[in-house]
Amino acid sequence: MFTDQDKQRAKYAMDAYNKWDIYIHDDSRQTLADIRAAVRKTKREHPDQKHIVVIDYLQLITPIGKFERNDLAVGHITRELKQMARQFDVPVMLLSQISRAVVQRQHKRPMMSDLRDSGSIEQNADLVSFLYRDDYYDKESSAKNIVEVILAKQRNGPIGTVELLFIKEYSKFMNIGRRYSDEPA
Repeated sequence: MFTDQDKQRAKYAMDAYNKWDIYIHDDSRQTLADIRAAVRKTKREHPDQKHIVVIDYLQLITPIGKFERNDLAVGHITRELKQMARQFDVPVMLLSQISRAVVQRQHKRPMMSDLRDSGSIEQNADLVSFLYRDDYYDKESSAKNIVEVILAKQRNGPIGTVELLFIKEYSKFMNIGRRYSDEPA
């Protein structure tokens, strides 16, 4: 049963959400040409808006042409997306799978080499980050509900880890502290 306060919060959240200009192109078999066309159309129809392209996820993009190996196809896709970002002056957030090797080793924090077909992703990306929850792998972990955002590469900034509190029931993250490395990206 929802209280009046719950209903008021839900109404407030829906009102705020409805004010956002969010355009979702949901097709799991998109090619680079499809993505480029959708970005071009959205930019043309909403020229005064700020834009971000979020792709969930890289391995679902259908490559155009034949590639001998999957890593060559991924390299082509990441280069084309980077060109598209520059052409349309829009950031691209590209989600990617990580290899299953992570779960088979003792140290489970993801790293660059865990990205599937990682060479070109690592080379073409301006920023690479991973999410890690120790309590996901170790039920006895003392770091309950702590998510590490690992900045593994940041072309124009520091790398390191930001810890967030994860409130699972609400799919909400809250800032709890920062640690940065002085190592170059």
